[in-house]
Amino acid sequence: MHSAPRPHTPPPNSPSAQGPAPLSDRAGRVGVAVLGVLSALLLGAVAVGWAPLLDADASLARTTHRWAVADPTLTHVNRIFTDWVWDTWTMRALCAVLVGWLWWLGDRRLAVWAGASCLLASLLQQALKAVVGRERPSWPDPVDSANFAAFPSGHAMTATVVGGLVLWVLAVRRAGRALWTTVLAVTVVSVAGVGWTRVWLGVHWPSDVLGGWLFGALLVLLTALAYGRSARAGRA
Repeated sequence: MHSAPRPHTPPPNSPSAQGPAPLSDRAGRVGVAVLGVLSALLLGAVAVGWAPLLDADASLARTTHRWAVADPTLTHVNRIFTDWVWDTWTMRALCAVLVGWLWWLGDRRLAVWAGASCLLASLLQQALKAVVGRERPSWPDPVDSANFAAFPSGHAMTATVVGGLVLWVLAVRRAGRALWTTVLAVTVVSVAGVGWTRVWLGVHWPSDVLGGWLFGALLVLLTALAYGRSARAGRA
């Protein structure tokens, strides 16, 4: 009696068991160009107060605020996630852990790049808020409050940057595919989830969240592209 063939399991160091390779120069340039154009268009539309965008923002914000007022339990859950799980300081602490891990591994060059990118994201976020100066939504029956200007969403941008940096670092270090895929799933849920909480709680317009996603992704791609070029120049 013949036994059934055993499924082939690739060894841990084989290409099929590894996560995706670091971003190629061409893919990085295309990504930066696309995200740069989209970010600039959204920034311009918000800055000049483009009516179709403002109308869409107001319509979506009114709908979600009505839901938030009608369901205080779900609103409380959203506040827990936005204030603790996906808070900007929680994300920055995660970035600090990433930098510390890389430093401990001896990859200090990559640690510096990751840390500098996270710091740059915070500075860029505050600069954009100051320049645009967009007011946050105002409600007669608010369910939450927030400080500073609205555009872009700091929560959405920080989650995008930190999650993107973790994925990029894992790709550079050729982490296993299972680990990279798991981190990708957690990042997607976190980035989408924190954006939803900010709109649900009525402290951001939907386009604020979109701006945070776009500028965050753009910064991560710029980091990956610049790091790749720097590494190639160092080997030349």
